[in-house]
Amino acid sequence: MSARGWWLFVAMSLLWGIPYLFIKEAVDSLSPAAIVCGRTLLGAVLLLPLALHRRALRPALRRWPWVLAFGAVEMAGPFLLLGHAEQTLPSGLTGLLVATVPLFAAVIGIVAGDKGVLRPLRALGLLVGFAGVAVVVTGPGLSFGDGTSGLVAVGEVLLVAVLYATAPFIVATKLKDVPALGSITLSLTAVGLFYLPIALLTQHGMPTLRSTVSLAALGVLCTAVAFIAFFALIAEVGPVRAPLFTYVNPVVAIVLGMIVLGERLSVGLLVGFPLVIAGCWLAATGGRFRARPADLPPAPG
Repeated sequence: MSARGWWLFVAMSLLWGIPYLFIKEAVDSLSPAAIVCGRTLLGAVLLLPLALHRRALRPALRRWPWVLAFGAVEMAGPFLLLGHAEQTLPSGLTGLLVATVPLFAAVIGIVAGDKGVLRPLRALGLLVGFAGVAVVVTGPGLSFGDGTSGLVAVGEVLLVAVLYATAPFIVATKLKDVPALGSITLSLTAVGLFYLPIALLTQHGMPTLRSTVSLAALGVLCTAVAFIAFFALIAEVGPVRAPLFTYVNPVVAIVLGMIVLGERLSVGLLVGFPLVIAGCWLAATGGRFRARPADLPPAPG
């Protein structure tokens, strides 16, 4: 990998590892709907000139029903669920649970008839990964409010992982001929406008400076800049190696949660974390260090 490729890899590891910290800060005084609205509209405004310059919007508009479906599955649902869940869950735990995307992608592959997912090492990865999630959630030392709200929040984040695992199937089957930049820009715009009236109705009071700065960082860094960097990484190293940074994202989320927010590293998280990452890697690659394109996990957006 070239030096530029490594820099882009590091950038993506950070850009999609830090959203959980910013979401945790933003929900302190912003409603989840306001966060989704602000993040998506800001990202859309920044990406729109680039999309127009590359003439990527017209092909996306021709497939607008599927672009909207992609936006709902990749952005509208996950962004809201993450904001609501992080009102209860630590940011590091949220980042780790989202990292289960490859596990759910493998399960979806089984349902879709992909027999390769049932190869011994990949099947073992599913078992190890989900066992790691169970250890993280039920292990000693984890505190996330009362039991009911905490379990509901965990379920919300796992649903986010399911949605993130589903979205690439829409792209691969319905939007494969549409420029990604066009699909993403149009999706961000539609989601932001959809949530605008909801944000106005649910936001009460003036947000704090920390929440406002975090929201701006989500829109600029974790949405607009992140997608541009991701496109550049794919162009530099190809689609086979580009998504591998997803295995680093939860490490970034957990470390930042500990350093910035003072979140504790529980025994359950300490034991379950390597199980989740190992399980995801096995389920996605079958134990190969040079995976085939079809075996790699989709990158959460």
